[in-house]
Amino acid sequence: QVQLVESGGGLVQAGGSLRLSCAASGRRDRRSVMGWFRQAPGKARECVAVSSRGTSRKYIADSVKGRFTISREDGKDMVYLQMNNLQPEDSAVYYCAASGGVTLRMESYEYDYWGQGTQVTVSA
Repeated sequence: QVQLVESGGGLVQAGGSLRLSCAASGRRDRRSVMGWFRQAPGKARECVAVSSRGTSRKYIADSVKGRFTISREDGKDMVYLQMNNLQPEDSAVYYCAASGGVTLRMESYEYDYWGQGTQVTVSA
């Protein structure tokens, strides 16, 4: 019902920037809430940022606050994660996720749809 495709990952030096993109398609009511998660080897999946369509409400994890920004272009069915001042601890596979409703969701089990993930590697 909803398809998500991430892009924009890669290898970057510490202090560098990347912008991840998530192209969404399918039922719009099932992707009103969009989130970015990341998972490093041996670690739990972590919510990084969340945006709810039609509201100004956003969530940014404390670990990335001031460095990462989530934005969306609903007319283009795109969601972005701008990542600045990247650090080695930001290295992970980053996933785009979608859910219906309006409430910001920070737990992975609250999302119904997931992209395939894109690797971000930050070298020291």
